[in-house]
Amino acid sequence: MAKKSRTKSEAAPLPLYDGKVVGPREPCPCGSGKRYKACHGAPGGAAPVFVKRPFEGLPNECDLVALRELVPSATAPVTIKGYEDTTVQLGTLLPMIAPAMRRDSGQVWLGLQVLHHSGDASRDLAAALLTALEADVSGVYGGGGEPGPGPRLQDLIADESLSVTVHEGFDWWLADVDDVEGADAMLEQANEAAVPTERLTQVEAAYWTSVGTKEHLRWVMPEPEEELLSALARLHVSGDDVIVEDARLVGMFRAHGLLAPVWDLPVGTGVEALEDPATEFRARLDATLAELAGGAELTAEERSARAGLANRQVTIRQ
Repeated sequence: MAKKSRTKSEAAPLPLYDGKVVGPREPCPCGSGKRYKACHGAPGGAAPVFVKRPFEGLPNECDLVALRELVPSATAPVTIKGYEDTTVQLGTLLPMIAPAMRRDSGQVWLGLQVLHHSGDASRDLAAALLTALEADVSGVYGGGGEPGPGPRLQDLIADESLSVTVHEGFDWWLADVDDVEGADAMLEQANEAAVPTERLTQVEAAYWTSVGTKEHLRWVMPEPEEELLSALARLHVSGDDVIVEDARLVGMFRAHGLLAPVWDLPVGTGVEALEDPATEFRARLDATLAELAGGAELTAEERSARAGLANRQVTIRQ
């Protein structure tokens, strides 16, 4: 008896994801939460789209990653091409977890801490922002499914640098509102969830935070992961990775293609005590990166330290 023929439906080609091929049963790189075979790998599915470093090329890329993933409450005004007369503000988290809002005051706000699904956070954020900018009435805009082709934030933001303000809570939600009656409970709940956080002023994208029993320095850095890991390993072996006395490099976050090393700090350190030491550490790190770029190789002890650091990474978002 002849064998039955089996017709296999073709899936979209498996994409490269962080240097590896994504298998059909693995999570889809677009961030939908579905398996690849049920999402972009399904027959007739969309072409695989995944931008590992979606904010590359934007002003203050490292700060944007921090505001999207690590900082509870912060804002940054931006100028949008073609909408120069409209006050536009980036915010970590908006009321009701809104993707974007047009306010009664005429301001437009864009929320960074929103789950999107296209695999390109910059395109998703741009789509929500444009929807709010083009709206005629105040309200919540954006969200929903994957946006179609269109501009990214890199195409819209005109600023060469951003001015980031970290807030103690979310009182800025009501800064443009005259009548705040009825918002007290919402604001109180949001403020209670915001852990104390401050941005260092002498280096880029470094944030001190306190969770009561511990203090941390979380610092988003722009260097490629492999190079940064090697430099941090060399500094660790030499003891030069200590920011302040009794501080300890305990690991790092990985988010949107960048690493954010994390130091545990002695309770009571505060942000001011970190300013000069962080500047000095940045200079040591730059010198070490230059050494390695010039061909210097890691010792066996440094390679071991590098492996240890790589094992202490927590991926927030790729």
